[in-house]
Formats: sequence, structure tokens, C-alpha cells
Amino acid sequence: MSHKPLYDITPFTVLDYPDHLAAIFWFSKCNMRCVYCYNKDIVLREGNMDEGEALAFLKSRRGLLEAVVLSGGEATLYKDLALFCKRIKELKFKIKLDTNGLNPEMVQLLVENSLVDYIALDYKAPKEKYLEITKDKHFDNFSRTLNFLIRKEFAFEVRTTVHSDLLRAEEINRIMNDLVKRGYGGTYYLQPFVFTENTIGKIQVAKAPLDTARISNALKVVWR
Repeated sequence: MSHKPLYDITPFTVLDYPDHLAAIFWFSKCNMRCVYCYNKDIVLREGNMDEGEALAFLKSRRGLLEAVVLSGGEATLYKDLALFCKRIKELKFKIKLDTNGLNPEMVQLLVENSLVDYIALDYKAPKEKYLEITKDKHFDNFSRTLNFLIRKEFAFEVRTTVHSDLLRAEEINRIMNDLVKRGYGGTYYLQPFVFTENTIGKIQVAKAPLDTARISNALKVVWR
């Protein structure tokens, strides 16, 4: 019996998919162990909800919601994701995918088959700090996803979670310069780290405040 891919459903959000009323499907498991991650239970535990339950929930929300956000954990680890998206699409919902970009093949499959409408891509850290922050060394996979989305001119945003002891203004600027060099012209979203007791790396509140005056204006930056 295959494991249940979903950990939970947030039935309603106006914040997670720009300009859409959406539900969030939280996928269990992740291929990163970001030190500041507060979704520890989602990342480390098994799911407890299958595809059928999620689709039944959506059917009950037709006419009330416009969209679904696939978040996690990491949704692209679910091997039947394309089929799941197809079923969501058949119910006439739009789909936003939140992803760390480590599975370029899955992202490509979804985009090229019009199974996703919008993507939020997490640019976790510049290449030289990637392993330290994510505990994953596959920056090249992330890089392929980013280049693919830019090349396809797909509707997507790039975002970074900022803990100022881990990422300083210079490193945020390095990410921005890389984005500009690759041809990304969209908004760059920065999300301040929110302290909880339950982060994967037992991270504390940042000691050094971020010097926001030193953040470049190479891209439009929006704090969330």
C-alpha cells in the first residue's frame, strides 16, 4: 500500500496565492532539512490523507474557492503529482506549486502539460551557503529549475527566507545578481524568519539585525 502523500489541508487562505481564494494541500516529506524550517512535523512524519480525501474536499468547495496551493514539505517528491494535478484541473481549480526546485523533471512535466498555473520557487541561499542552510548539495538541480522557468517565461516568483545570522545583505545581493544575470525580471520576495521552538536546526532568534539599507535595488524587493 502506498503511503498517504498529504499531511493536512488548510481550507482557506487569501495570502498564499496572489489574488485568489485558495486551499493549501500540505505534502509530507522533504528532500531538504533547512535549519530554519518550522514545518518539522510535515517534513519528518508520514502523511495521513490520501488523494481521494483531498479531491473530495475540493468537490465540496466548488464555487467557493478558485485555487489550490500545493505546499509542504515538498510536493514534487510525490511521483503521481502530475495525475493528481490533472484531477484538480478537471474540477476547474487553478494550481499554485510551492517548490524548492530540486526536482526539475517534475516541474518541467507540470509546466509543459499545463498542469500548474503559478509557481513560488524558494531560492534558499547562494551556492556557497546552500549546503549549510538546506543540508542538501544539489544546487545544480535547483539551478536547472530556475533556468527552465525563466526560459519558458512561466508565471512564477522567487522568494528567500531571511535569518540575518545566516544570510547577510551581501548574500541576498548575490542571489539577486544571480537572478538578474539569468534573466529573471520579476519581484523578489523576502520572508523574515519567524522564531518558533520547533525548527529543524533549533535556530535561535537572529543576533545581528539585517542591514536592509545595504540591500541592492537590482530587482523589485517585497518583504512578506
